[in-house]
Amino acid sequence: MQPSPELAIRMARAAFNRALAAGDLAAIGPLLAPDVVLVAGTDSAVIHGRKAQLLAWKREFAAKARNIYSRIPETVIVSPVAPIAFEHGRWEGVSAEAATVEASGHYTAKWRQIDATWQLEAELYLTLD
Repeated sequence: MQPSPELAIRMARAAFNRALAAGDLAAIGPLLAPDVVLVAGTDSAVIHGRKAQLLAWKREFAAKARNIYSRIPETVIVSPVAPIAFEHGRWEGVSAEAATVEASGHYTAKWRQIDATWQLEAELYLTLD
């Protein structure tokens, strides 16, 4: 039996968080739709496409003063008319060295079920701290 769409999205987000913590690009790729868009929280930089996002994460993983980012879902709203959903929650970047929160805020993510998997289509971040 397959999990509900909400549970499947929450499981995919947990897998994404684990991949970010481990610096595992191979695990991140399948969670991203080919034309995924990320709008960063502080400078509103736009990262368009799976390849571009994986390159950005590769640079982040190689940084000397690396932050480990995680998203903490608060709600997942699944559309009753299309295989899409919105996820809302909080995010934070924690220093890998000092284990202190360096930045945090809120986010919204749009997911789409492609074949049998839920993939990120868009993420929009707001930096609050």
